[in-house]
Amino acid sequence: MKALKYCIAAGLFALGTANSASGLDKAAEALYQRHCAACHGAQRLGGIGPALLPQNLSRLRKKAALEVIGQGRPLTQMPAFSGQLDDAELDALADFIYQPPAEEPNWGLADIRASHVVHHPKGSLGDKPVFEADLQNLFIVVEQGDHHATLLDGDSFEPIYRFQTRYALHGGPKYSSDGRYVFFASRDGWISKFDIYNLKVVAEIRAGINTRNAAVSFNNKYVAVGNYLPHSLVLLSADDLSPLAVLPMTDGAGNSSRVSAVYTAPPRESFIVALKDIPQILEIPYGHIAPDNPRVKRIKLEDYLDDFFFNQEYSVVMGASRPAGSEVSESAVSGRVIDLDSGRKLADLAIPGMPHLGSGISWRYGDTTVMATPNLNSGAVSIIDMQDWQVLKTLETEGPGFFMRSHDQSPYAWVDVFFGPNRDKVHVFDKQSLELVKTLAPVPGKTAAHVEFTRDGRYALLSIWDVDGAVIVYDAQSLEEVKRIPMSKPSGKYNVYNKTHYEAGTSH
Repeated sequence: MKALKYCIAAGLFALGTANSASGLDKAAEALYQRHCAACHGAQRLGGIGPALLPQNLSRLRKKAALEVIGQGRPLTQMPAFSGQLDDAELDALADFIYQPPAEEPNWGLADIRASHVVHHPKGSLGDKPVFEADLQNLFIVVEQGDHHATLLDGDSFEPIYRFQTRYALHGGPKYSSDGRYVFFASRDGWISKFDIYNLKVVAEIRAGINTRNAAVSFNNKYVAVGNYLPHSLVLLSADDLSPLAVLPMTDGAGNSSRVSAVYTAPPRESFIVALKDIPQILEIPYGHIAPDNPRVKRIKLEDYLDDFFFNQEYSVVMGASRPAGSEVSESAVSGRVIDLDSGRKLADLAIPGMPHLGSGISWRYGDTTVMATPNLNSGAVSIIDMQDWQVLKTLETEGPGFFMRSHDQSPYAWVDVFFGPNRDKVHVFDKQSLELVKTLAPVPGKTAAHVEFTRDGRYALLSIWDVDGAVIVYDAQSLEEVKRIPMSKPSGKYNVYNKTHYEAGTSH
């Protein structure tokens, strides 16, 4: 309730202080202030409803936004305006929210502190789970269809608890090292801490306007939040999410950058920060996070790198280098390999198709270790030898992929073909022969994506990305279907053990 009051107050305050965006339709802006500002904020920064800025709406097509404005959104507080506004007014509103504001919005330390809500202070909840299950074999399933999450028992495959989340979670939930707490980041910048043992939200805070993801230090002391808007990295206390520091992402020469992602690196006891607009990687040691002056190590690069993949020791990072043009040649450098200790470049990666390194996996292959990554622009999986950083083999798929998964105890690697006409299929490859074993199409016409394994690797869970979707459980050896669990667009599933023990077959 306190959070709700804050959102309303923020919206009303913004209503009185908003600056009109130059060049925008004044009539559309007036419609927005009259019908939308109380929930979304007069500067479109969000409140009860999500932020309505171009950066936050990048995944929502304007046609879909127009439908939401006119018809409302089920299971939310978003009303339908088709009965109050004519078609021209609806079109004007849709155009307005996709226009950038006249001034770059800011969200500083004072704003962050004002949003902070502690629902259950530390020590006020019991230390024993209120349910019975293997606590290391639990899954958090993010259901994008109606903005909920489900705690799933990884042995019985029965839901334990389903709860509402903030709008449009992004970047995947992150666990404390013991698996008791899970931290969520929403695209609108809200960070939520959920106590799995007690099935309650402990605290919330809004750390940005457009947030990419959050990372939790392995010593359970800090949460780092990477933002696209504003260009900042926010450091929070993991106890209650109270803010510690806001670090502007600048290079000292007046240039600023969006944060592509932030990662925790347990062996290094540090956070690693990927930047979108400055050719640098940042490293912030856990032991040097002081509110007044956190220590930041800067690794200067030849090019902009994001979408990172780390080796298991976190001594080496592979970063994707996005080409300026739409076409990628066979010889184009699409990534680089950087030694995090020396900052030295170890190799260039020539992979056509724009590799999705953040979804890469690794495993032992003969006398070497390989990593495999799907590609966002081509129907191929690239297998890279992590000794000489050469492409060992390219596996053809029926379309560009997004997610790839395996497990140490599984002989197979799974990859979707998320983009294109064959998105209802998933390929299963043998990790030693590097040959296709089987192609699954569990629900023809509906996107199949994002596999995650149980703690022991015996079962693989696959999502059907549809509002009337499901999590499908497969026997990871026979590849036969075991069970279907109806869910609302289950975009991702995250196993406690695999994520807290940094299982080689899952993304980090």
